[in-house]
Amino acid sequence: MTVLMLQPELHNKIWGGTRLKQFDYDLATDHVGEAWVIAAHSNGVSTVTNGKYRGRTLTQLWDEQPELFGGHDAHQAFPLLVKILDAHDNLSIQVHPNDKQSSEKFGKTESWYILDATPNAKLYYGHLAQNKAELTKQVENKAWDKLLRTIPVQKGDFFYVPAGTFHALGAGVLALEIQQSSDTTYRFYDFDRVDATTNKLRPLQVEEALAVTKVPHVDPILNQRTRMQGNTIMTRLLTSPKFTIDKLSVRGTSHFNQHHPYELFNVITGKITLTHDDETYDLKKGDNFIMLKDTGNYTLDGKGDIMVSFVTPDSYSNQELAYLDN
Repeated sequence: MTVLMLQPELHNKIWGGTRLKQFDYDLATDHVGEAWVIAAHSNGVSTVTNGKYRGRTLTQLWDEQPELFGGHDAHQAFPLLVKILDAHDNLSIQVHPNDKQSSEKFGKTESWYILDATPNAKLYYGHLAQNKAELTKQVENKAWDKLLRTIPVQKGDFFYVPAGTFHALGAGVLALEIQQSSDTTYRFYDFDRVDATTNKLRPLQVEEALAVTKVPHVDPILNQRTRMQGNTIMTRLLTSPKFTIDKLSVRGTSHFNQHHPYELFNVITGKITLTHDDETYDLKKGDNFIMLKDTGNYTLDGKGDIMVSFVTPDSYSNQELAYLDN
C-alpha cells in the first residue's frame, strides 16, 4: 500500500456557501464552509476510500499501524490538517495559540493558498497596534477601523499565518488551508452576527485572544524558490518549523522520488495520472491523498496543480527555515 485516497468530512459554518461543489463534494446545505480533506482530529477525520484499508479512518491507521508512516511515538497525534475553506461571508477576526499556549496537543500555525477570490476580495491579516496596551484599548473600545489591517487578494496568492497572528478570511475567498492539527480558535470580533441555530451572537474569547496575540504585527518574509523537475514547475512556497509546502505545476511527464516518511497531496486543478510500480491513479481536482513511506519513485503526467505538504524534518538547518516561532 503506497497511496491512501481520502474522503473529506464537510462542516457547516455560519459564513459558508456552496462553492465546494466545484470539487465534486456532495453538499447537504448551502452553508458548507469547510472540507476537512486530510484530517485525523477529534473534530473531523478523513476516511480511506481505496485498497485494503478502505473504510478505515486516518486516525485509526495512524494510531494502530504507525509503521505505515515511518513510525512514531505511541502518544503522538497526526500533526497536520488540510482544509478547503469557502468564505461566502467574512470569518470572525481571530487568533490561535502556539504549542506552549494550546490546550490541545498542537498549537495552530497555518497557511493559506488562495484557490479563487471574487473581485475586491480581501483578507484581515495582522493589526495596526504598536503595543499590547494599544491593542487592548482598541479591542475594548471596538475601534475596529483603527485596528483592522486588510490586504487585497487574488487567485494564486499564498500567506503564512503563524500562531499569534491576528487574522480572518474575507468574504469571497476560497482557500486551501494547511495547518497544524488543532481546532483552537479565539475570536476577537464576529461582525455582530446572530447564529441562526441559537438566535444569539456567537461567543467571543477576547481575554484569551489578547493573551496570545503577537504585538506588534510583523509580516513574515517568504523565502520562495522555483525549479524544474522534468515537465513540472516545483515552487517551494514555505519551509517553516512545523511544515513545508510545495506547489507542483504538472505540464507533462515528470519523475519524482519521495524523501519523507509520508507526504500529503491535494489536487487543486486539472487531471493528472500518478504511477508507482504497477499502480496507476487517475487524479482530478478535489482529490486528496497521502503517499506513504514505501513509495520511492513515482511519475506524474497530465496537466494540473498539486499542493504537497509534509512535516519539516529536524535535519533542516535554521538557514532553511523561513520562520522561527517565538
